[in-house]
Amino acid sequence: MVDSPQTALGLINRLIPQLDGYHLFHPVRAELLRRIGASQEAAQSYALALMLVTNYSERRFLERRLRSVQQRS
Repeated sequence: MVDSPQTALGLINRLIPQLDGYHLFHPVRAELLRRIGASQEAAQSYALALMLVTNYSERRFLERRLRSVQQRS
């Protein structure tokens, strides 16, 4: 992480065109969004990650995170 979640999110967002199809990109972005209180956007990033993930353990983790941010919205 850089100075703050907002700063890191700014850097991460620049990588969307290159990493949009990479399943690990979206949970990182979602976590930063969650930390700044953007629960709806975090849920969208977790949902994108779930569409791309193939590992069962990672899927379960992402599903728990998605439920967590959905409860906050």
